Amino acid sequence: MKTNREKAVALLEGLETGDEVAVAYINPSKYIQHNLEVADGLEGFRAVVAKAPPGGFKAKVVRACQDGEYVFTHTVYDFFGPKIGFDVFRFEGGLIVEHWDNLGDVQPANPSGRTQADGPTEIVDIDQTESNKGRVSAFVADVLRDGKVDRLAEYLNASKYLQHNPAIADGLDGLGSALKYFADNGLVMEYHKTHKVLGEGNFVLTMSEGKFGKGEHAAFYDLFRLEGGMIVEHWDLISTIPPESEWQNANGKF
Repeated sequence: MKTNREKAVALLEGLETGDEVAVAYINPSKYIQHNLEVADGLEGFRAVVAKAPPGGFKAKVVRACQDGEYVFTHTVYDFFGPKIGFDVFRFEGGLIVEHWDNLGDVQPANPSGRTQADGPTEIVDIDQTESNKGRVSAFVADVLRDGKVDRLAEYLNASKYLQHNPAIADGLDGLGSALKYFADNGLVMEYHKTHKVLGEGNFVLTMSEGKFGKGEHAAFYDLFRLEGGMIVEHWDLISTIPPESEWQNANGKF
């Protein structure tokens, strides 16, 4: 019997192979879709697959973590061009019944030479899952939502902090420079609400809603790696949430 993690990975990798066994991991009578460009249900999923070029889409799952009934993945795609994405699946009775994601174009390496997907993948410190989720939840609330940048050192290991955002360099200085650039240029990065905090061991994913850039409604997916209760690495993807008139389903982004 496959684990839910294995089923989620098989479904994504099946985008290339057309594996019908993997498609069978979706509950055909209950599949709630939160990708706003895809219609609801299994029919919506199949409609996307039907648009694949010869040879199918490609998906390389770099990280896959399981938190109770949820599985979240960090994946490099060839999906109408090179893409990077986070996917979250909710299972019931061993079948996928709900899906969220954040997808964007692959960007060049950041000022520290890091890409959007490289870095450690090993899941360790399983016994620290809940404490790590609590630490990340507090960081997002204190620093990203409430703007308490003076508390950065309470959450981030300054000597180890590695950054994978394509525009930001490693370390607290890199993050501080990015925040100053936004402030100086009238840009915003506002976290209003964190909808989910999922984790396994040393990896924690948050799904948040807010405003970005010139005030566009945005979804923030942030993946953190922790050591000893401190954040030492960060990957993320930010996407604009389209107006409701353009949605292909009525389930909302979150």
